[in-house]
Parts: sequence; C-alpha cells; structure tokens
Amino acid sequence: MTENLIVPIILAGGKGTRLWPMSRSQRPKQFLALTGDFSLFQLTLQRLADPERYDKPIVVTNADYRFLVAEQAQEIGVELAEVVLEPIARNTAPAIAAASLIAARDGARLVHVLASDHNILVDSAYLTAVDTAVAAAKSGRLATFGITPTAPATGFGYIEGGDTQTSGALAVKRFVEKPDEAKAQEMIASGNYYWNSGMFLFDSAVFLSECGTLAPDVLAAAEASVAAAHKDLDFMRLGETEFAESPDISVDYAIFEKTALASVVPSPISWSDLGAWDAVWKESPADASGNVTKGPVHVFDSRNSFALSEGAHVVINGLDDAVVIASEDAVYVGKLSDAQAVGTVVKHLAKLPTTARLTEEHRTSYRPWGGFSSLLSGERFQVKRLFVKPGKQLSLQKHHHRSEHWIVVRGTAEVQIGETKRMLRENESVYIPQGELHRLSNPGKILLELIEVQTGSYLGEDDIIRLEDAFGRN
Repeated sequence: MTENLIVPIILAGGKGTRLWPMSRSQRPKQFLALTGDFSLFQLTLQRLADPERYDKPIVVTNADYRFLVAEQAQEIGVELAEVVLEPIARNTAPAIAAASLIAARDGARLVHVLASDHNILVDSAYLTAVDTAVAAAKSGRLATFGITPTAPATGFGYIEGGDTQTSGALAVKRFVEKPDEAKAQEMIASGNYYWNSGMFLFDSAVFLSECGTLAPDVLAAAEASVAAAHKDLDFMRLGETEFAESPDISVDYAIFEKTALASVVPSPISWSDLGAWDAVWKESPADASGNVTKGPVHVFDSRNSFALSEGAHVVINGLDDAVVIASEDAVYVGKLSDAQAVGTVVKHLAKLPTTARLTEEHRTSYRPWGGFSSLLSGERFQVKRLFVKPGKQLSLQKHHHRSEHWIVVRGTAEVQIGETKRMLRENESVYIPQGELHRLSNPGKILLELIEVQTGSYLGEDDIIRLEDAFGRN
C-alpha cells in the first residue's frame, strides 16, 4: 500500500432485511442492482476508482458472501487489497478495528470506512467533503460524515455539530438516537444537526490508539484475530476463537460517542442508505403520478407507488402509497409510507418453519461457478436450471440418495462420470446414477445452461460429498 493514498475499508456483511423479498440472507441488498445496471457494492467500488486518491480497498464480509465479493469486483475490473472474512457477526467496531490493523500493518495511514450498500452521487460536493475529512484526519481527528438533512427522517441517528475547526470540519457535540418526527423537525430547524451516515475517515494509528483506550477488549480481540488469521484461496479468515471474544458493539458506541477527537464533516451530498423500499422509490425516476416501476409491471389510476417484479407480470390499479415487490417465490404488498415495517415482517417469517426459508434463500441460488434456479419439485423429484460460467467447473462429487439427468439447452458441457469424460452439446443429455462420481465443466466461451432432473429419496443440498473443489469448499 502507498502511504499517501487513502485505503478504503468497505463493510459488506449486512443482510438488509427491510428490502425483502429481493434481499435475503444469502444474497443481501449490497449485491443487488437496485438503482441501475450495477450492484450497490459495485457502485461503492466505482466511487473509489481514483488512483490519485485511493489505494486498493479492503473488504470486510462473511464467508457466505466471499465469492460474491470477489466476482462482483472482478466483473468491473477492480482489484482488492484484501477480502477479510469475519468468522462471526460482531457489529462494526471489531470489523473496523481488524481492518485498520491490517491496513496499518501494510503501511497505510489514512483509511476511509464505507458501507457497501449506500447510494451516493460523486460530485464536487462529495469530493469536497472527502477533502475536508482528509484534512481533519491529518490533524489527528476522527472524522465522520454528517449528511445535511433534507427531511425530518426518523430512521437515522443524528449528530450535533459544534465549533468550526481549522480543517473545515465541526467538533462533535453529541450523537442523538433515532428521534421521533417532532424531535427531528426541531433539530433540523436549528441547523446544527446532521444525519449520521456511518462513513468515517481517520488515521489508522489514531483510531487504534483511541480504541485501545476506550474499547480495549475490542482492540485485543481484533489484534488476536488478525494474528491468528490464515489465507483461504484469495481470502483472509480471521481467527474464529479470538474474534468471538470481542463484544458485539458498533463503532459509534465503542469509540465515536466517547472520544474527544470526533469531528463531523457537513456533507450536503446526494446520499441514501436505501434502507427500505421507500428509499429506493425516492432514488428512482418516477412517472407524472409519482409511480416507479421495474420489470414487467403496469400501473393504472395509481399514485406515489412502487412496483417491482422479477418475473410475474404485476398490474396495480387504483392504489395510492402502495409497494408491490414480486420476487421469484414471494410477493410483498404494503403501504410505501410504512416500508420500514418490512423488517418486522421478516423477523416473524423467520420464526415460522413454513416460511423461514423465504427469509434466507432465493429460488435462484448463486455459487462461485454460476448457480441454479429451482423450477419444480414434488415427492421424490426436483427440476432445476443450472448455469455455469465460461471456464468454471463444479466440484468432483457424488450423492448418496439421488440420481440426476442433465439436458444441455445452451452452450457446451464437459461431463465426467466415473473415469470417463464426454462432451455434451445443445439438446444432448446424460444420466448420472446414484452414488457415481461426477463433475460438470464449461469449457466454452458462453454461459452453459442445463435442465437438471433429480430423482431419489432425499433431494436436499446437503446430500453432496465433494472429493475435489476449486473453491475450497468441503
């Protein structure tokens, strides 16, 4: 790392339950393209593409998302300095402490901590805010970005600014928990309050020193977990036992609300945390009646509504303030103005055995080699669509309880059954007996698509024995 460049630390481990049913535990909102052609994580990487300002990013995530992080970065040609895997969720303070230790170890001083799921316009106001934060950090301050509020939002925390410092940042008087609407209006009217964006910029040495003073148990766990870290393919796994010793605490509570070094940078920028469907609606182009549609959707005699569909044709008629989200296997309908309630709904669904899966998995699941969509299932059979990226291959594997039939519908497949390999082209098929070793590869230059028919007494994804795997999975 280059000492005079800023090292971005991107936090990419959240689940984003309030954007259900699109966002789920196995593919959360930061990896979804909600506002255009790129995912929010990819848009975050693109904001950091200036080589005169930023070094390669450090991404902190969990093991379930490691291949999504790597592949989405590769898709847009961004090289990552490190993908750090948290062995257990412990909130932002331990994650930032561990990443700051890694950055400092590699020679970095200034680090910029960002969420992976915010939507931000990079313009002169944004760059000015970053420059102000850099000046504050160089003077020994821990800078946080305070968004100039545009409405009395009750879903954000607030920061009260104090005296102006030489860097142009303000001293922090206090942090305020999410207020009710009356309190939020009062704070905005004063002109001294800012939304807490969750973005920070500081000298890693200063931050780690304050962490040692104000949250020594966080720093101790971070140091021990980094010391015990090991490489797994292109990823860095923090020591599990060591990291688990850290308290589950945010960096706001652990450091910024206690330190005398906190500064807030007033940031009159276009920013949204896209925390719920009403935020996505606000960030999207609407028609003359205030309606936003995405996918196969038609709207009639409706106002200020949001409708999104992944497949089924959705028609809404005669509605106002409505949100309709149709994923492959679930539909949510509610008031757009009450979009924050989706998180509560998901918590209830997660507790029910009949619906818990809907909060975790999509009908389409993604793997480092491609993925699969579940099309049809019944007693002793299941039909899936497999898609394999060019040059990728599945593990050498076998199943104890099922047989499989593969039919190629697009591309060319190389199939290994036992010790025999053969090529399959479009409209050709093959049968894999129960218990037989097999492997599927895509040697071509286009996406390989197959229809897989499984038959047997048990069809769960855990009925798989991997003997060889290019991605280090058991």
